[in-house]
Amino acid sequence: SLLHEPRSSTGALPLWGWNRGFEEILFQIRLFSFPGTVWTQNILSLIYHEGHRDGTENMEIIDRVPWLEYNIHNMDYVHRPSPRLFTTHLPYYLAPRDLRNRRAKIIYVARNPKDVVVSYFHFSSLSVKLETVPDFNSFLERFLAGKVLAGSWLDHVRGWSTHRDEFNILFLTFEEIKKDLRGAVLKICKFLGKQLNEKELDTVVEMAAFDKMKSDPRANYEFMEGNLLEKGKGHFLRKGTVGDWKNTMTVAQSERFDNVFKEKMKDLSLTFIWDINDDI
Repeated sequence: SLLHEPRSSTGALPLWGWNRGFEEILFQIRLFSFPGTVWTQNILSLIYHEGHRDGTENMEIIDRVPWLEYNIHNMDYVHRPSPRLFTTHLPYYLAPRDLRNRRAKIIYVARNPKDVVVSYFHFSSLSVKLETVPDFNSFLERFLAGKVLAGSWLDHVRGWSTHRDEFNILFLTFEEIKKDLRGAVLKICKFLGKQLNEKELDTVVEMAAFDKMKSDPRANYEFMEGNLLEKGKGHFLRKGTVGDWKNTMTVAQSERFDNVFKEKMKDLSLTFIWDINDDI
């Protein structure tokens, strides 16, 4: 395991507690993802909180849209006021049973897995909770085998994709958000039944831009330095680009990845963008 401790100091729940502890919550909106979570987490927080002078505009992102499995600030999730927004990396098979009644709205975000593994490799070198892997090739093999925190990306995406009919779910990709942020925000608002006027929409799009988010102390996770990240070693938010895998992967590594990907995902209809110049 890449995780140093089975229950972290940030308040992570053990696996058995995820379902039993949250069955009584009336889930309203949930964000599921393996990668790309924090960006969409920020978009959701902006849609519901930015510009509304109700005391939430200065809250950190983890208080606006908290992590289900990492209750960092020990909040009362059961009695959390509406709207109940949660973020999680949970795979399909660990999702609380109550979500299958389709009352909750789920947003699932996927990212092209070559960028995922490169981003994850850099993150693991910053995290105080994860084992440092000596080189990218070693990390790539662990990633393909599902021997990383959060398990197999391939299984995660496959699970949610093949069971999507059981949920009220919107599938998005990191790449479509990157290529058309305004369009993605509108798509999310439509799915949630949330109407924003033009000024509110402009504010969300402006504040959700990756570079803007990277400099926003409420959203860039720099507040986790020391608790999650090693001090002075790097930034939680790195590039947020599409196709950065080409700057790290060798041709042989890319071909190795392609072979595993094609074999395990060949029967799924999902399409990924591997380069920013590719069409959606």
